[in-house]
Amino acid sequence: MSNLTAGIEAVFREQSGRIIASLIRFSGSFDLAEEAMQDAFILALRTWPAAGIPENPAAWITTAARRRILDALRRARSHREKGAELMYELPSTTPPPEFDDHTDDRLRLIFTCCHPALSPEAQVALTLRTLGGLTTTEIARSFLMPEPTLAQRLVRARRKIRDAGIPYEVPLRHRLAERLDAVRAVIYLIFNEGYAATSGGDLIRADLCAEAIRLGRVLSELLPGDDENRALVALLLLQDSRRCARVGANGELVTLERQDRALWNRAQIDEALTLLDSIDLGGRYRIEAGIAAAHARAAAPAATDWHQIARLYQDLARLLPSPVVTLNHAAAVAMADGCEAGLALMDAIGDLDEYHLFHAARADLLRRLGRKEPAADAYRRALALATNPVERNYLTRRLTALGLI
Repeated sequence: MSNLTAGIEAVFREQSGRIIASLIRFSGSFDLAEEAMQDAFILALRTWPAAGIPENPAAWITTAARRRILDALRRARSHREKGAELMYELPSTTPPPEFDDHTDDRLRLIFTCCHPALSPEAQVALTLRTLGGLTTTEIARSFLMPEPTLAQRLVRARRKIRDAGIPYEVPLRHRLAERLDAVRAVIYLIFNEGYAATSGGDLIRADLCAEAIRLGRVLSELLPGDDENRALVALLLLQDSRRCARVGANGELVTLERQDRALWNRAQIDEALTLLDSIDLGGRYRIEAGIAAAHARAAAPAATDWHQIARLYQDLARLLPSPVVTLNHAAAVAMADGCEAGLALMDAIGDLDEYHLFHAARADLLRRLGRKEPAADAYRRALALATNPVERNYLTRRLTALGLI
């Protein structure tokens, strides 16, 4: 890959969310904004080799895309046709007066995508596709669903926004509650995609992690009295604090128990723990932040309070029934009460046969129990499902260590 192509891809990965959000605000159309941005990146590939990468690549892309949008609108033959392009444009493109200090285009985009007229799954998928810059394939994997099904869901969501005239805005304060859960879920999923990327050569996409934390902070500032918003920020900070320790010198995955805790970001941990000190555990993000805090407070793996973590996962499972939460609870039980207890809980879980981390977790417990053949089978199944090369290398090393590859 040339330095130029790599530079353009870096701009796309790191800036596409900000660019597309500003273009949607400018044009009032998801489709028009996305097409214009794609055209601008293609133009960059054609012109930058001779002219060089501009000093501000994102601004160059944005300007080129805006020209494409204006050209498209000028080609419209009537005001009626132009109105069809901008079917859901706001009567005013400024946020409600009470939110004048919160004019962030990306947050506006999340609230638009999380309109209650859309299904929760469509809300999350559309935001990840538009703001997070994830491909349909990546989102389908994170949802554990077929790619064509996810693609149809995205098409229907965009059509719904267009046909229903859903405004591009942060809604008034009394209307926020109906979207808050979805907005928080989207921010968390953007972070998770950055923390364990489903594709690409790296395990971590730091740009997505940073964007999710930034959006969480903006949301928390928007509603400073909301404990769940603050808990979400604390959770993201705690998870992100371990980022530098998760990848070894050669780019290999380093599991939590083997991480050098001196590499953990203590400033992020301290900020998160201070936030949690003023919050009572109870909501989803408060519970998850409590789990992350239990790891952060342990000076060494052996000092981890796994019984507390298992109890918190049990609380989370009652609040948010999910096979993935049940899997995490089973893993915590294995550490607290022994591998056999955890394995029994894992083997009772359904609906996760296509989830590589389920098979990887089972393989680890089987390995610890000395059951090599079943462990190897589970590692092979995890390897067949894993898409990130860093994770695949880790699973291959584990399988090789069993001597049964």
